[in-house]
Amino acid sequence: MMKTVHFGSNRRYGLSRAILVYSDGQESFATIHEPKNAPDGGPAYLDAGEPLTVEFLRQLAKGLGQTVAREILPANVLARTPDMMVWWTRPQRRVMFFSDSSDGRTLNGNIFPQPPLVFRVCGSELAVRALGENKRPRSDTALMFSPYWNCDGAGRVCQGSMRAPEKLCLDAMKAWERAFFESEFTHAAIGARLTAHPEGFLGLWRDLASSEAEFPVEFLVKSGDTLGAFVQGRED
Repeated sequence: MMKTVHFGSNRRYGLSRAILVYSDGQESFATIHEPKNAPDGGPAYLDAGEPLTVEFLRQLAKGLGQTVAREILPANVLARTPDMMVWWTRPQRRVMFFSDSSDGRTLNGNIFPQPPLVFRVCGSELAVRALGENKRPRSDTALMFSPYWNCDGAGRVCQGSMRAPEKLCLDAMKAWERAFFESEFTHAAIGARLTAHPEGFLGLWRDLASSEAEFPVEFLVKSGDTLGAFVQGRED
């Protein structure tokens, strides 16, 4: 007989399908099987199975809650899946905070002009890149390193004191942006050249503190990846 299980609720779940994945180390395929009760009362077994279909995966994702609501996407959204969202922002002025224990403490709390940025949230992970032009990027648009501490070479953010939103939805985009800028910038990440400014990171932001000028994009550094690669979570 097939057993049922509990997962922290008063509902009982029984095994209804099993997915088997086969691989030779390079390619894979999967089959779906129904559990059957042995006629002699012995242990349950799986039937011969059928190839796994995309339609079944859609139904499975729906049952697991991995669906995207039918929404009108704002013009700044670049990509959207159930567990990922990518969007861009135009240049603007923002307050930046630096840890009292860092070399940037003298800049803490000032308002700075910002370059156009690309944000990617995947699950609970945030990554940020900069843009060299103030226009919607395309898949082949070259991205720049984000000129901020706490970001590694792939743009991933060390969240530290950041209060990340709990949900991934369109309404949370502004909350993710605020969470990034309202956290403390504490340290430079190894492997990321943050800026081409002759006096480095601190020289760049010292010159921009309380400035009314636009962010000088000539001090941005090419990251080596494109928007398409960034969306896929890889570097070219």
